[in-house]
Amino acid sequence: MLRFAIFLMISASLAAFAQQPAIPPGTESSVEASAETPAAAHVAAEVVTAEAAIAGSDWKAAGTALDLWLASHPTDARALFDSGYVADAQNRGDDAEKLYRRAIEADPKSFEAHISLGLLLAREGNPDDARPELAQATELDPGEIGPAAKARAWRALARIDKVDNPEDASDELLEALKLSPETTADTLLAGEIADQAGEFPAAEGAYRRVLAIDPESVAANSGLAHVLIAEKHYPDAEIYIRAALKHAPEDPGLTAELATVLVAQDKAEAIPVLEKLHDAHPKNVDIIRMLASVMADGGDYTGSDHFYLEVLAAEPKDAAALVGHGQNLIRIQRFPDAFAVFDKATQIDPANADGWSGLAFAASRTSHPDVAIHALTMRSKYLPEVASTYFLWAISYDSLHQKAEAASYYHQFLDASAGKFPDQEWQARQRLKLLEEKH
Repeated sequence: MLRFAIFLMISASLAAFAQQPAIPPGTESSVEASAETPAAAHVAAEVVTAEAAIAGSDWKAAGTALDLWLASHPTDARALFDSGYVADAQNRGDDAEKLYRRAIEADPKSFEAHISLGLLLAREGNPDDARPELAQATELDPGEIGPAAKARAWRALARIDKVDNPEDASDELLEALKLSPETTADTLLAGEIADQAGEFPAAEGAYRRVLAIDPESVAANSGLAHVLIAEKHYPDAEIYIRAALKHAPEDPGLTAELATVLVAQDKAEAIPVLEKLHDAHPKNVDIIRMLASVMADGGDYTGSDHFYLEVLAAEPKDAAALVGHGQNLIRIQRFPDAFAVFDKATQIDPANADGWSGLAFAASRTSHPDVAIHALTMRSKYLPEVASTYFLWAISYDSLHQKAEAASYYHQFLDASAGKFPDQEWQARQRLKLLEEKH
């Protein structure tokens, strides 16, 4: 049940980069003078004019001035960076990327071009290409911008690595904290890194520190809920999810987490929450599977089966969905159909104990005692016997006229049942009288 909630949490992991703009022009690191690249002590008047326009957010004037300058000075690293910044500010990502790369080609030691390109690529969901640019920035001199700018590169790397390499992410965050003071965002990031690493007590502590400062933090409420779900503290998790949903009512990840805790607590409210998720994500198989399972638990076997069939239409060899489908068929007494479904499920996944249990029952109800005994034998490799399986063993051997085996299992059933299945117990005693009279 956790897989969909976790998936949505991870898929949004780079969202923080939306708050990571490029390094502003006019605060460049030191560059060597060249024929086309003015030294830091001398910047072309045209570039100074453009940067003044940038400072006033006059993107049109800045772009026009920079285009004119670059037409005759195409390798001016500072002007190329400024032009990339203008494109970046106007959400022209492709143009910004090309200009930042040209700035790097003109000056490979340009800290601001490397970090701005890395931040841009990360924002656009391209972490693999962003990473080397940000890593390069951590090795360069930020110049006038100072250590805080380099700390941004380390923090961006930590955000990229937190999902797949939480240990690296933790080290990168520590490097950032060597260069600038810890912020609430850092504490939140530390919680997320610990969460991904499965270090739940550390993650919980970090999230609670954030909430002590900002009780309405959606990310901290959601993160703490995720930890509490992992620790199976579902009622507590529900409190924090609902707190987050007050500020982000349409967030699919939070809605998935709410569905998870409601299902875990057997709350009827889980169904409308899952239906809302299904409406928003009609092709998401994990949501459909959860909805099918919850409806079956609630006794709506026909409604549940509709969703299991949706899962199977998308994933025909999903053994778990086949088992769920088969169980619904048993409940609505379509035993021959259930027999065929369970037989397919056990062929796909021979280690699925529920599949063998279902096949044994369906085989018994469709007069296939030999198949029932085979299914029970396979099931016993994975699960211990219970009263109901003892009874299936007994009636299957009885149908095959293997009297000694049948009598043995009837006795084991009666010992295990202890009054819980009165109808079957009466049947077992009657059969034992007949079987044992003839010995």
